[in-house]
Amino acid sequence: MSVVARNVTVCPDVQVQQPLAVLGRDVEVPLVNGEKVTYAALDYAASAPALQRVWDDVAAYAPYYGSVHRGAGYLSQLSTDLFEQSRAAVADFLDLREDDQVVFTRATTDSLNLLAAALPSGTRVFAFETEHHASLLPWPGRGLEVAYLRAPRSVSEAVAALDAALSTAGEGPKLVCVTGASNVTGEIWPVAELAAVAHGRGARIVLDAAQLAPHHRVSVRELDVDWVAFSGHKLYAPFGAGVLAGRADWLDAAEPYLAGGGASRTVARQIDGSVAVEWHQGPARHEAGSPNVIGAYAIASACRALTEAGFDALQAREQQLIERLRAGLAEVPEVRVLTLFGEDHPRVGVLSFVVQGWNSSHFAAALSAEYGIGVRDGLFCAHPLVRTLLGGEEAAPSECGAPEPSLPGERSLNAIRVSFGAGTPDEHVDRFLAAVRELVAGGSAWSYRTEGGRCVPDTRR
Repeated sequence: MSVVARNVTVCPDVQVQQPLAVLGRDVEVPLVNGEKVTYAALDYAASAPALQRVWDDVAAYAPYYGSVHRGAGYLSQLSTDLFEQSRAAVADFLDLREDDQVVFTRATTDSLNLLAAALPSGTRVFAFETEHHASLLPWPGRGLEVAYLRAPRSVSEAVAALDAALSTAGEGPKLVCVTGASNVTGEIWPVAELAAVAHGRGARIVLDAAQLAPHHRVSVRELDVDWVAFSGHKLYAPFGAGVLAGRADWLDAAEPYLAGGGASRTVARQIDGSVAVEWHQGPARHEAGSPNVIGAYAIASACRALTEAGFDALQAREQQLIERLRAGLAEVPEVRVLTLFGEDHPRVGVLSFVVQGWNSSHFAAALSAEYGIGVRDGLFCAHPLVRTLLGGEEAAPSECGAPEPSLPGERSLNAIRVSFGAGTPDEHVDRFLAAVRELVAGGSAWSYRTEGGRCVPDTRR
């Protein structure tokens, strides 16, 4: 099923499976009252736990770790083969075109900064203000003209706004950057439709799939995007690697993202004392230095594990958790769920909300300290979007405020985000909903204060 479908449907013959095994599923954490509980990790959108399969694969390889593309020894040769096999596994996972390439980076942020550095001179960039900072901020300051489009309130409005902006862009290279799924609302964006508009207006498009790839199959061919970027640490492979995959021409024509060994094919000293460099073509051009082979292998392992588990089954189970969460929060009148496209729009396992009478930082701290539940609070590295969704609504007074800085004149703007995925058991969602009901009905059992910019329990008593 295409990820741009307007309504999420689950095939009746898809068997909803148990959560995938992840590290940390049995970790106990202390509560502020001295008791211990099993930790409920509901912050997958920031960093998902490692799949047990990924951890086992990395552990099995670790004794054989060696330098990549650097040596004739057995371990170096084995590591090089593993690194290139990992590149091929990612290409299969993304359903790349024959001439596309996979460049390993540090994360989505690094991938999009690499692409920004590789854009032809004079490229005009278009992005909605709803983007994560990783896809909102790499473009300015590079001699590029950047147009930020206002937050749309429907799929049709998003498509029309992009078409209108591109229609007046004139000639020359153009790039559209769009998220696949919002890291704030979890809502799935109309990627294929936006790609069609971009190509129809002579522009290219890059997909920020950081939040989409862990939840949905991403096919570069079907979506018809030019590039896709994502992070290993959100794909159950938290070993410090990411991916930029797609068309080779602009990347091969650009100066290397990093200058150094691995990116250089030949280096010769000139008579005048300078050096002449011939750079590699292909992925090596932008992978200078010793590559993160463990990070790349971890991503490949996660890609294989998710593919073998089957995205239909994973999505079916996640949809059940989403419906369970939304139904539970709907029973609490004080809770307002944040949305751009409406409550019924398809989403991945990410949902943000505010609670009437509560500062979100205080609420999130109480969930952690009193219930052992980990969520995120603040503006989620998507400040313009969260401010738009909150509409300037101030957070309630509290012993402690928002961890993210507010604009001048704003006392506090922040929200709470709960996120989950393939490793989340039903019980964690149920515990979360029970905790929300208790906190709203009875308040927190502890006093809180600000320490180091965070809201923490006040234990000075």
